[in-house]
Amino acid sequence: MYSVYQFHQVNYGGPLRCSDNIFREPLHFHASVLQIMMVDRYWIAFFAVFVYLVRVFEASVGDADPLYRACVEQCEKTGCVGERCFPHCKFPSDGAVVDGPWYLQEPLYLRWKQWDCQSDCRYYCMLDREKEREALGNGPVKYHGKWPFKRVYGIQEPASVALSALNLAMQFHGWLSFFILLNYKLPLKPNKKAYYEYTCLWHIYGLLSMNSWFWSAVFHSRDVDLTEKLDYSSAVALLGFSLILAILRCFNVRVEAARVMVSAPLLAFVTTHILYLNFYKFDYGWNMKVCVVMGVAQLLIWAIWAGVTRHPSRWKLWTVVVGGGLAMLLEIYDFPPYEGFVDAHALWHATTIPLTYIWWSFIKDDAEFQTANLLKKVK
Repeated sequence: MYSVYQFHQVNYGGPLRCSDNIFREPLHFHASVLQIMMVDRYWIAFFAVFVYLVRVFEASVGDADPLYRACVEQCEKTGCVGERCFPHCKFPSDGAVVDGPWYLQEPLYLRWKQWDCQSDCRYYCMLDREKEREALGNGPVKYHGKWPFKRVYGIQEPASVALSALNLAMQFHGWLSFFILLNYKLPLKPNKKAYYEYTCLWHIYGLLSMNSWFWSAVFHSRDVDLTEKLDYSSAVALLGFSLILAILRCFNVRVEAARVMVSAPLLAFVTTHILYLNFYKFDYGWNMKVCVVMGVAQLLIWAIWAGVTRHPSRWKLWTVVVGGGLAMLLEIYDFPPYEGFVDAHALWHATTIPLTYIWWSFIKDDAEFQTANLLKKVK
């Protein structure tokens, strides 16, 4: 703060001495000091209000609602929302703390999903507030960054879980049909290996895809810190390897040393990014930028390569590229879940199911096309 001593030094040419009496100075001196102090107070007040508003804006509309906050606070004290009481809150009506085996307090599947007192309080307070908002003609709002979904058997987002499981099944079907094609339908080399030179890469891609959809289903089933990190890390690993695969296939990199030189920098970056998210800072904005860049880069590489080489199955590849790009609009145009179950993200999961079938169909066509070309060269 601008002190009286500093003011005297600036305006009167020297520091304030013991012999000086500031109360003998002209009246305008005291008014100036008072004005400076008032301005400082205004700035402090403005800064305090600004910090408060920033915190409010960072929160979602739902969890910033005073009625919702009061409901959660009351529930955490009493263990009840209306007539619904939760044993794991350990606040029964008689005031005695609930003790005893955990299997007497809540079902096993809820225990495994780590539903605790705070989670149940937030969930049921959210449902009550949404009913009140609906009665007033207001639409749904987000709570703690998520739309108000309705649980089914303890599952947070049942539609997204089911669609993630279907994507997992589709990836497994595509990978298995690719494996059968190479090993039982196409000709093999004398050493019993496939002629297709990208077989191993596609097998790794299939495993990473299934792993990513598995953790997607787990994350949508129960959103906790561990499942969130596993879901995001699996998705980043899949995108990074998909970009490497696109570069190696489209530029026809077949020499092992060249593949290592191309892959090593990208693998290092993806690994560093995953470690950064998990052990330093879980930055959603930075992660989104990284994923978008890797996703768009590989889509452009595949689309241009299909047109330049005039691949016989290029229309399948273009369908996946265009369809995937349009499906991403569902992630941009976010809307609340219909009847509390199906939102834009769930519909995005639905669109990837047919695209996955077409994608693996293209991969199998590419294997047949490359095998036929290599057999011609051998003959």
